[in-house]
Amino acid sequence: MCDTPYKAINPGTTKIPVHESIGAVLAHDVTEIRPGEFKGRAFKRGHVIREEDVCHLQRLGKENLFVLNMSEDEMHEDDAAYALSNALMGGGVEIKGEPKEGKIEIIAERDGLLKINREALLEFNMLGDVMCATLHNNTLVRKGQSVGGTRAVPLIVRKDIVQAAVRICEKAGKIIHVREIRKPKAGIVITGNEVYYGRIKDAFAPVISNKIDKVGGEIVGIYYAPDD
Repeated sequence: MCDTPYKAINPGTTKIPVHESIGAVLAHDVTEIRPGEFKGRAFKRGHVIREEDVCHLQRLGKENLFVLNMSEDEMHEDDAAYALSNALMGGGVEIKGEPKEGKIEIIAERDGLLKINREALLEFNMLGDVMCATLHNNTLVRKGQSVGGTRAVPLIVRKDIVQAAVRICEKAGKIIHVREIRKPKAGIVITGNEVYYGRIKDAFAPVISNKIDKVGGEIVGIYYAPDD
């Protein structure tokens, strides 16, 4: 980068001309649209601008870019998101894909019961500049279902904040878990003369069977009894 001073737009970011950006680190994604062919990300935030990128960026209408200027005690939001998610995750959960706008999604690795350490999560969120949102504690979840997400709030976050968040997770033994559920076995007894004697069609067995099936259970028998 050249020695010419440019205006800082946000802490850790500076706006500079594209033709002087070689070696700088992009602070934002750059979208490319080719009608009928392609619409998506041409350059990812965090990309180091090369000489051959300059013409490409200019063709995309970019005359200026926002670039990062981080100190040793700061982290990019994507790096922070990885550190936070790895610290938050206990058994039965995993990361889905890469960060999007600094946010990482956490999904269930298996069917089970979502367990959240609510006290530790509150302490985590009270730090400021980092956050995590989850489904409610004791929610039944399916494999692949989103159970939470975490991110650093600013584009550039202080390392000591991220480190403090990681320590909270470690002290709690992780914050987000999906526990396996014991597979229940159930018998169904349906009472009533009208069903027992075949005067009406039973509508209860399918409803109850569906509920047992949703938690991976097994119906061992369906029985009918008269009113007496």
